[in-house]
Amino acid sequence: MPRDLGDVADYFLPTAPGREPAEPPDGKPSEHLPPAGDFRSAPLRPAALPILTVPIGDRDVVRAAFAWNLVVEIARLGGHATLLAPRESEPSPLWPEAGPGPVGAEVVMADASSVSEFNRAALDVAVSRAADTPDGGVVVARVPPAWLGAGARDGRALLRWILLFASPEQHDLMETYGLAKRLLASADQPRVGLTIHGARRVSEAEQAFRRVAGATVRHLRHDLVSYGLLVDDLHVYRAIVARRPIGIEHPQSRAALALRDVARLVLEDARELAIA
Repeated sequence: MPRDLGDVADYFLPTAPGREPAEPPDGKPSEHLPPAGDFRSAPLRPAALPILTVPIGDRDVVRAAFAWNLVVEIARLGGHATLLAPRESEPSPLWPEAGPGPVGAEVVMADASSVSEFNRAALDVAVSRAADTPDGGVVVARVPPAWLGAGARDGRALLRWILLFASPEQHDLMETYGLAKRLLASADQPRVGLTIHGARRVSEAEQAFRRVAGATVRHLRHDLVSYGLLVDDLHVYRAIVARRPIGIEHPQSRAALALRDVARLVLEDARELAIA
């Protein structure tokens, strides 16, 4: 069922599950097994970090800023966070240079000119970061929307988990529904989520989400997952101008707190996907 946007501040990170120690076949402790406490305290390490695909056009400055700020907030919550983008596309002027950034969040530019090449690059990053990251995390892959057409099936790893951004404006909601339709036609049961931004009130964001989610259920037989809302806050634009993450530049602003809620929801689902 879709989440209630009015409750986005009430989500907390789940406790990492433990693992019971294996019993030796003869019932005696094995010298090759570590103490039982080591098993219980060690987190489960996935073979690859989950990849969250975010379709963003080259000229979409605001949503590019949201993507980078989301990565920073994921890192601030303790998860590994990488923002991956194709080098061929025009990088956002709001992002830092490739490499480690604030609070460990990083930007990686991939040499890819097609969805299949970018798919391979995303998998390489997801596997390598999982090996170096005991506490899990997310690879946020910024994909040009034009790549998500008929040939998108070549990007299977990019079509499993997708986050869309939409404002409450009618034309924007229609474009978002159209993109969701293309994605659902190209993938097998993907998890597609939606974050509403630019809303003046929670009720406005809830109504916008329900319009897209309702149409998706009726016509496409698929549920959309709610990933909260990003309020229309002046601090968003101030942080864009300053080229500084909102959560660092204005940590107590409504925009920063809303982004943190979205990051919590993303991390919650990332851990579920990693376990699955």
